[in-house]
Amino acid sequence: MDDLIQTIAVYALPVLFAITLHEASHAYAARYLGDSTAYLQGRMSLNPIKHIDPFGTIIIPILLYVATSGAFLFGYAKPVPVDFGNLRKPKRDMAWVALAGPAANFVMALLWMIFAIGLAFASVNEPFFMRMAQAGVLANLVMFAFNLFPIPPLDGGRVLTSLLPNRYAYKFSQIEPYGFFIVMGLVLLKVLYVWMVPVMTAAHSALKLIVSPLTIFLS
Repeated sequence: MDDLIQTIAVYALPVLFAITLHEASHAYAARYLGDSTAYLQGRMSLNPIKHIDPFGTIIIPILLYVATSGAFLFGYAKPVPVDFGNLRKPKRDMAWVALAGPAANFVMALLWMIFAIGLAFASVNEPFFMRMAQAGVLANLVMFAFNLFPIPPLDGGRVLTSLLPNRYAYKFSQIEPYGFFIVMGLVLLKVLYVWMVPVMTAAHSALKLIVSPLTIFLS
């Protein structure tokens, strides 16, 4: 129980930011590109309460953590409503709206990494903050890679739908009602890790490359 409480304390803020900014980014991108659905429903907000799904964001992750001793963790927020028909160029702009969420996670992972570098430079000896920074990087990389998996309704699925020719895009989009179950099955069979690990590794390498000048400057 102590381990669970410590893990929740370390991950609570990073996960809250990761979920909130991911969903809010979809809403901001959609409004910028012509659809105000999320804005009119109050979802274009940095208020976490607007995006948290009590079951998917809180109950499921805790139950899975306890049931698997931390080996498997999964959760989700309330998806931001987007009427793609309202976008200026629906098929093209669908991809930009979808990419806004993972892009926000990549930027947040970068900021957490910079925070960790700052802690080390300032010789902050409190391990809680360093663990939180590491959790921020990990949580956002997980969200970045997971949401880019090319199955709708995940963001990667919408990007792929946008890129496919119209005939194939329509057929591919028909799997969306079953997408969640397909993804969960792939997670449970550990097939999704074949996607997650290389994408997270590549993103982490890119982040280290971006912060390398700062690391050299402060060393």
